[in-house]
Formats: sequence, structure tokens, C-alpha cells
Amino acid sequence: MARGLVVTSVLAIGWGALAQTGSQNEIAQHDEVATFQSHVNLVMVPVVVRDRQGRAIGNLTRQDFQLFDKGKPQAITRFTVEKWEAGGAANEAKPEGGVPEGSERPPAANMPDRYVGYLFDDVHTNAGDLMRARDAAERHMREDLRPSDRAAVLTTSGQVVTDFTDDLSKLHQTLLRLMPRPIARQTTQQCPDISLYQADMIVNKHEQQALAAATSEVAVCQSMDMSQPGMLQQAQQMAQSFAQQVLSQGQHETRVSLAVLMDAVMRMASMPGQRNLVLASPGFYMLAEDREDETRLLDRAIRANVIINTLNARGLYTLGADASKQTYSVAAQNIKDRMEHESAMADEDLLAELAVGTGGRYFHNNNDLYQGFRELATLPEFYYLLGFQPQNLKLDGSFHVIKVALGAKADYALQARRGYYAPRRLEDAAELAKREIQEALFSREEMHDIPVELQTQFFRTGQDTATVAVLAHLDLKRIRFKKADGRNVDKVTVVSGLFDRNGNYVTGLTKTIEFRLKDETLESRLDKGITVRTSLGTKPGTYMVRLVVRDDEGQLMSAANGAVDIP
Repeated sequence: MARGLVVTSVLAIGWGALAQTGSQNEIAQHDEVATFQSHVNLVMVPVVVRDRQGRAIGNLTRQDFQLFDKGKPQAITRFTVEKWEAGGAANEAKPEGGVPEGSERPPAANMPDRYVGYLFDDVHTNAGDLMRARDAAERHMREDLRPSDRAAVLTTSGQVVTDFTDDLSKLHQTLLRLMPRPIARQTTQQCPDISLYQADMIVNKHEQQALAAATSEVAVCQSMDMSQPGMLQQAQQMAQSFAQQVLSQGQHETRVSLAVLMDAVMRMASMPGQRNLVLASPGFYMLAEDREDETRLLDRAIRANVIINTLNARGLYTLGADASKQTYSVAAQNIKDRMEHESAMADEDLLAELAVGTGGRYFHNNNDLYQGFRELATLPEFYYLLGFQPQNLKLDGSFHVIKVALGAKADYALQARRGYYAPRRLEDAAELAKREIQEALFSREEMHDIPVELQTQFFRTGQDTATVAVLAHLDLKRIRFKKADGRNVDKVTVVSGLFDRNGNYVTGLTKTIEFRLKDETLESRLDKGITVRTSLGTKPGTYMVRLVVRDDEGQLMSAANGAVDIP
């Protein structure tokens, strides 16, 4: 997991020294952090629309949707249709002439275009359910993954991890190491047996029936004679003390699991293709104070186009008597059964929220876990991203209910994010800019706001060393220059990156070109454009090339994919 964080650090500080091109007074290249404008209060809402046959619909427009925040209609200020295409290999990039060793061969086959991270919740899943999920996942990986897919095995405990690979034997060995690894809870049955949900009801919600059930358990566990004076009060105090202990332990495990989920999303965000995170878990309970962390997780996944699909590892849930557990009075047992049922439902809520909130699916109440993995590893063909800016948003952390409607197309089934928590503070604009640049680099989406031609060359510099030259030819006719002091001013950021055959980031460089062109210079440059050359040192091998270009004044962005094979 730490590897994804390292990538972020590299990109944040990796602005290399740059050579100058053109007139020193009119065109200059130098180190500078990009400062893209960003709407800090923009809320993104992924929406999947399906017809009666369950097929995703991709031909709707902005006008077909209505969006409400706390019941108030909102203007949809950003609208995109995302289409996942199978087999979308990187575009071929043809080199310019005059290269000692060319890269004219086509890109290697089976370059990765889909990344599936399998996250197993070994903190909350019992041994039997975890083993069934493991066996189903192994069969699915063996029978359904394509040569161009890359898979990773992750766990919420963080103790079993295999990074993205196409090596099925390595994935198999990792799956064999899965076992329950609770962080704070006892592995043996406790008496009283109080769930985190029940503990929350007792400590924070002050629900008397929840306390009564726990008190009855304490009396049975401690063989207390409740007819004796003071025994009821003593049992209640013991129940409250135990509930507080469960609350502290459970919240710690929840926060660790959410942090691992965030790390997994950040790792997925660094992969240049379809990004699908499959979480196999029975779910876990969220306290009110942890809901903002969930919202940050959803926002991060949405921005990075990471779809979270969830599978309830418990399968078909049935509520019934367990002969291995202590029995109580009829009244106490009825309350206990209700608490267990409500706890299971509350645990599941998170799985549904993560799936719905990112455009994914939730597979539950089904024991065919193999079919679940098979369905969840495939993303919907289309989904929509609706963006809106809440007016007069208060930074109070309050929950905002979101509703999305289709108006006249009510016969379609609609899945959309249910809400968000207002931030308590706004993110720093400089950090937002760095994040936007990074997310564009690690995407596979091609954009063409600015006409850009991508070409690659490579040079063997030694037996195990090489240099890849990324040449970006920019057409300046679409760039919007600003007049300042009699000059035509703009700033263009050019980002080049290399990814290995498994999609892992290898190296990259950002160049910032400042234009201060005289009118006559601009006129001559409009026909010729400008070529920016970036040299990236690496080793022989097969690489994907990613190029991102953005200008400051017009806020236009272009992105292109290429490939290079260095024998």
C-alpha cells in the first residue's frame, strides 16, 4: 500500500530541470508547480442507468437528469459520459526519423488495460466465510481474467499483499495465506457477546433495551443472583463497561479498515486503465464520527475513476439459533436476536454505500460467491458523472441528501450516490492543483482540447540502460493567450510518464513553458506550433507512455497514450 503514497510524493517533487527553447525573452521552460483552477466545492455524483434488461444506457444528455441537494434543485455544471471499452490497448506512437535505434515495431500484445484489486476483509470476516471467498476468487481469477488484465490481492489487515501482476501462480500463493486477522477484538467468544452496533446503542444512543439485553448476558455469564439487592445495578455497570471496551476496539478496527480502503483507492488511482476495486467483506459498522472519512473515501474514488464493487462474504444471511452460544430468557433472547439482525444490516450498509456511491454493484444474499466475483470484476459499459456546486455551502460537516431523477425516462433503473458530508474546511488550492495533474497522468482517458501529436524515440545508452524521448508537438492555434504589457502570455504544462508492462509508474517529468510572445512571433508560431522534448531514463523493456498537456489561461487539457518497446 505504501507504494501508492510514494508515487504521489515523486510526482509532487519531480519537476526536472528544463532546457530552454526559442527566444529567451519570449519562450522559456523552467521548474514551476502548476496552478490549475479548481472548484473546491464541486460535488461529483456517479450515476448508472440501466434498462429493464439490466443493460447500462449511455445515450442520455445533461438535460435528461435532475439533481437535488437537500430537496433543492441544483444546476449540473459538469457532465461527462464514461465508457469502458474492453481491450482498449494503448495507442501506437510512431517515432521520428534519425534515431540510432528505432521503436517502429508495434506495441507489445496484452498490454494491461484493466486493473482489478481484490481487497479481502480479513479483519471482520470469520474463517469459514473467508475461505469460501478465497476459493471463489481463485476460481474466478483462473477462469475469467484475460492476459491483458492485472490483478492485485490486498487485505484490510495489511499483512497479505501482492501488487498488480499477471502471474496467476503468485496470486494463488497469496490467496493461500489468507486467514482472519482481527486487530483489536478477541478471537474467542466473549461473554457477554456484544457487537459494535449494540455497544454504540448502549454508550452513545443510550438505548435501554440494548443495555437490558447486555445486562441479562452479564448476569448469566457471571452466575449472578439477580434477586439479591444491588445485583441489577452491578450487572448494568459491568455491561456498560464492557460496551465501552467493545466500542473502543471496534472503532479502532473500523478506522484501520477505512484507512486501508483509502490506500487501496490511491493505489488503484495510479494505474493507467480501467480501475475496479472488489471488496469482499461481511461489512463493518460505522460510528457517526467516522462518516466524514467515508465521504472522503468516496470523493477520492470518484475523482480517480475507481469503481468500488462489494461482495458480502457472508453469502445468504439467515438469522437463527446458534447451539454454541449461551441461551437467555425469552425476553432477553428476543432483544438479543433483534440486536444481531440490526447489527448485520448496519454492517452491510457500508458495502451498499461504497458500491452505489462510486457507480459499482453490491453482490449479497447469494452463496454463489464465484458468480459474484465474476460479475463484479466487469464494470458497467457506461456511467455518468454529474457535478454541481452547492450554493452557500456551510463548512459544518453536516450530511446532505442527494437525489437524482430522470424525469420523463422513469422506466429506467437509476443508481446514484445518496449524499455527502459538507467539509469542515476547504482543501489548499496548491494541493488541489498537484492532485489534478497527477490524476490526469494516471488516467488512460484521451482528451483533445489542444491538438497534440505524440511521438517516441529511444536510445540504448548501455547494456542495461536506455533513454526514452517523448516528443509532444503542440498546435498553438487553440491556445488562448492573454495580452499583458504588449505580449501574448500563457503558461503550458507538459507532463510525460512511463509505465511498465504491469502498469506501475516508472518515471516521469513535468515541464512548464511560459510564453511571452510578441504579435509577430505569435503569428509565425501559429503555423509551426512548438515541439517539447522530454528525456526519461529507464531500462530495456516494454512501456506505456502517457502525455498530458494543459494551458493556464484557457484551462484546456489534452492527453495521449503511446507505447515503446526497447529490446
